[in-house]
Parts: sequence; structure tokens; C-alpha cells
Amino acid sequence: MDYRNTTHQTGGRERAIGEDSRPGEDEFRVDIERIRFSPYFSRLSAVTQVIPQAGAGTVVHNRLTHSLKVSAVARSIAIGLRNADEPTRTLVADLGGCDPVVVQAAAAAHDLGHPPFGHLGEQELDRAARQILGLPDGFEGNAQSFRILTALDSCDASPRGLNLTRAVRAAVLKYPWTRNEWRSLPARSPELLPRGVGLGDGNAALKYSAYDIEAAEMRDVLSVFPQIAEHQQTLECSVMDIADDIAYAVHDLDDFYRAGVLQYSPVSAELRHWLDSGAELARLDVCELDQRLPGHGLERTWRRVAAKDPWIANADAFRASVQRVGHDLVEGLLSLPYDGGLDADRAVTAFTRRWIDRLQASIAVEKDPVIRSGHVRLADEAWHDVVVLKFVHERFVLERSDLALYQRGQTRIIRSLAEGLAAWLDDPQDAARAPRRLLDSVEAATGEYRQLYSETSGPLPDSSRREIERLGRARAIVDYIASFTDAQAASVNALLTGTSESIWEVGRGL
Repeated sequence: MDYRNTTHQTGGRERAIGEDSRPGEDEFRVDIERIRFSPYFSRLSAVTQVIPQAGAGTVVHNRLTHSLKVSAVARSIAIGLRNADEPTRTLVADLGGCDPVVVQAAAAAHDLGHPPFGHLGEQELDRAARQILGLPDGFEGNAQSFRILTALDSCDASPRGLNLTRAVRAAVLKYPWTRNEWRSLPARSPELLPRGVGLGDGNAALKYSAYDIEAAEMRDVLSVFPQIAEHQQTLECSVMDIADDIAYAVHDLDDFYRAGVLQYSPVSAELRHWLDSGAELARLDVCELDQRLPGHGLERTWRRVAAKDPWIANADAFRASVQRVGHDLVEGLLSLPYDGGLDADRAVTAFTRRWIDRLQASIAVEKDPVIRSGHVRLADEAWHDVVVLKFVHERFVLERSDLALYQRGQTRIIRSLAEGLAAWLDDPQDAARAPRRLLDSVEAATGEYRQLYSETSGPLPDSSRREIERLGRARAIVDYIASFTDAQAASVNALLTGTSESIWEVGRGL
């Protein structure tokens, strides 16, 4: 049997709007070109991944270079599945297929919706969306990515969205649900919740891939994958998600080493103390675990994964991963401080290549995965390795007080933008002078909410019309802020707060 042509045998190549196909052109190739030529994609070169380039040189990843590396890893995994043994190829085909170009397209698109200033900017924009603007489903980077692909961007075939195939649109749905649909579902313990749902306010999902106004489109693109259970990713989405985890766990460590952020002594002390005193740490009550003491953070991480993922978490495997990371990262790479020389560059390149090759080759495919996993997942040993690598990332970079101080200032910009733009649009004497792109977004978003309400409520009373207008303004403000680069966010905020003297240059194109 030729498995190369079985991808999406039950659907997935259809577009929202029919187009005349060009001879010899693959639908998925068209999709990836539309994503890569999008201004939203280009913008990612000026959006922070974890730490800002300004303070660490050009070697640091931004959202664009991260997306390109995720795309490369995802393609390698998909090709590996295509060349797997016959039972695996048969299972992949039965579950809808895994096209390398689809996973590349999804990887290129997966971070389109991230706002300025990295993950902290995402959290602050969500707070501002809910607390200041009154949006029930707030902001989420994954949902914003889906909104860009289906509503905000445009192409020659459609003024609304890129008119991508269902397969590619489905492959970006890492969390295939809306924020608030979980409020109506029975409560579950964490280990029975899909990864990403978490325990948000009022049982709302912490992570989700569609806002209410895109919920119908999400259901439509998933409808062509009847073999994929509710709240499960498609195979191509799972591959993209794994590739994102691998790039985050390995390539970002590359950044921190080159920037001098990741130091040998504290990382070595943490891992070594946990390995030497594991039995003693295991006897401590959780309230006795002090992040400031060596080994305590890693013990807390082990307890968390053991509680949430008992289906795969294994004490011996976790210990082996700590030893492996300690040997190769700490005693290997970090034992030689980065000095910018050729030997240091070769060492970090070899480390990165070794771990990427190992992790992207450690893939398992399952017909009936547990709710917290996907049909395609990391094999057990590699899964534990990624947990440990992510721990190093979070404990010794994200939790640094100097980075937190910098990020606190950035979050003030996000909140100030939301407050300033909302006040402007609420000013009847001056709202008409707001940026044209923002006013156009208000009109478009209001139309989307009007359609959503009319489909569920019938004729609308005046109070509902006013609420629709309010929601349209709020969503448009969020769309506007989320579309900025880091520098644009700072510049526009300076204009709004009266602290900028560069009126024409800063405001152009906004």
C-alpha cells in the first residue's frame, strides 16, 4: 500500500471558499506560502520569545526564528512517521494522516497570535481584556493565532482570513475548545483534564484555541476528522505541539547559555542535591519545600508531574533524565563558559543538534491516548527529558528577579494601552480620529458578534445591540494591541500617554 497519498483521505483539503486550483500545485503548499507571506508572520521577528534581543545580542531567538525551528523539527517528525514500520503507517493513515507540509504550515502559524513581550505580555493582555475591557473569553495567544488565520488576515481569495484548508486550520488547534465551554462540564480532577485546561476562574479553561466568535469555525474544521475524539488534537497538531516543546526545551537553553544567563554552579547544585538527597526531600511536606534551597524546586516539579500525569510519570525514568541532563548540559556544556569563540559555538551547536535529533526520533503513536496526551506523543524517556529541560529553563531563567523586574515594566505598557485605547473609543468627541485600522477592526468585530448573537438569540433588543457594540470595541482593541511588535507597543503607549515627541514616524501605519 502507498501511504504517501492517504493523508486526509476522509477530508481536510477543502477551503472555506472554493478556489480554482492551479495545475500541479498542492493545496497545502499554498497554505504555507500564505502564512509565510503574511505580515503577521513577518512581525514575529520583532516579538520577544523569552528574553529580549536588545539585552543579549542577535544570537537570541525571537518568535520568528523560534517558529522556523519548530517548523523544521515538526517536518522531521512527520517524515519519520512516513518512514516508520507498516503498523505505525497504517495507524497514522487510519487517524487521518500526517502530511509534512501541513505540520510545517501549522508550526509557522502557531505563534502568530502572540502579543508583544512574550508570555508575560500574553498574561497581562488577558487580564486587561477581562478586567478593563470586559471580554468574557479574554485573550489567549493560541486563540488569537486561529483568529488571524480565519478572520483578521486576508488574501486574494478572501477578504476575511487566509482561506486555508481545514487540515491546516485544524493543525493549529492545540487546545480544541473555547475558554468558557468547560464551565458547563462536570468538574474533574487535574489528571482527567486535557493538558492546558487547568483550573481557571470559575472552571474556565486556562488555555484554549478559539474565541466564542470563532467557535463555529473550529467545530467545522474538526468535523472532517471524525476519527479524532472530542478535545483531542489531530495528528498533525500533535506533531506541531511536540516540535514546539522540543524547540522550547532545547533551543531556548541555547539562548540562555550564549547570553550568559544560564550558569553552571546553581544548575549543578540543584540537580546534584536532588540526586543525592532525593529520599530526604521526598519526606518533606510540600509546605516545607523552599525554592531557594538546592533540590527543592526539582522535587516540587516531580511531585507536580506525578500528580497530573500518572499515566506516564515514573520515578526511575525521571531520575535517569535528571542524570542525563546533568551529564550533558551541566557537566558538559555549562562547564565551559560561553566566550563567543569558535570552540564555544561548536560546543553549543553540537549539544543542540544531539538533543534535537534524539528527541524528534523518540516518537510514539497511539490509537486510544489518555486525555492528557495525543495520538502522537514523545516516548516515555524523552517525555521525562523534556520535563527536566523545561524545569531548568523555568527555574534558572524565567524566575530570575532581574528578568521579572524588566517584565513588570513591560506589562504596564500592555495595561496602559488597553486603558488608553478604550478611553479614546469611548470619547464621542474624538473617537472618529482613532487610527483607521483600529476603527475598521471595531466595525468588523462588531459584525462578528452581531452574527453570533443573531444565530443564538434571534431578533436583538436595544440592550443586546449595545452589548454587541461594546464587545466589538473590546475585541478590536485586543486585536490591535496583539498585532504590535515590542517596539510598536512601547511607541504607541508613549504617544497615548503624551511622553513621545516623534508624532509622525511613530504613528505611521498604526
